[in-house]
This record gives sequence, structure tokens and C-alpha cells, in this order.
Amino acid sequence: MKTILFFLLLFSIEVKGQKIDSIYVDLYTDSLKKGTYNYINIDGKLSSGQFVPLDTADISFSSSMGKFYGNSLWIDPDFKHENVFIKVFLKSNPLIHKEFIMFVKKKPDAEKLKTLDELLNESRTNSRRSRKKS
Repeated sequence: MKTILFFLLLFSIEVKGQKIDSIYVDLYTDSLKKGTYNYINIDGKLSSGQFVPLDTADISFSSSMGKFYGNSLWIDPDFKHENVFIKVFLKSNPLIHKEFIMFVKKKPDAEKLKTLDELLNESRTNSRRSRKKS
């Protein structure tokens, strides 16, 4: 057990000692939604080639509009512009940075999600139908 703990400790020291060579934007969506927090996922590439997620301990954000809370950008529901310019800087080396534009979703979400009751009723109806066919 002590051997395993030693290797885990050694590995964590080695990862923390590695430098971040570059940063990458890994977005979950192609547009920002108004009236919500939009998570901006940033990954760092270590000198070993391994990728690690970065947060505000490692990077700083700025944007032309909206307000950052951690890695999440809040876009006001009354936002009128088509896009937001975002900058991300590595705190330990500001020369490593990314700048990109994200568009704001124009159309509202038309899809109405089913309630739990609707899903359960649909499931019961489908199971009854399949029993009748058998």
C-alpha cells in the first residue's frame, strides 16, 4: 500500500512540474445562449503531450460583452449583438493565449422537453403495445 501511495505522490509531483506548452478551446456548443451561463472549456497541453482541463487558477478570461464567473460566461437575456469576442490568457505565461469569436444563438429553443409524467405514460403505453403484439 505504501508503494502505491509513493508512486501516486511521485506522479502528481511530476504532472504539476510540467509546463503548459499551449492552450486549446474545446467548446461544447457552437453558439452562446442568452440568459444563461455558457461554459467555456479550455484545455492545456503539457510538455509530455498530455491534455489537462484548465480553470481560473491557471487562466484568465476577458470578453467584449457578458461577464465571466469562473469558466462560465453569462449573457444577458436582452443581449442585442450577434457575437462575443473572447480572450483567454495563461496566467503563468500571458504570451500563451487564444482569441476567438462566439456567435449568440438567435432563435429561441422551440423544443419543449417532456415532463417525467409524460415520459412514464409514454413508456407504459409502449410496453402495453409490445405485449399485445406478442
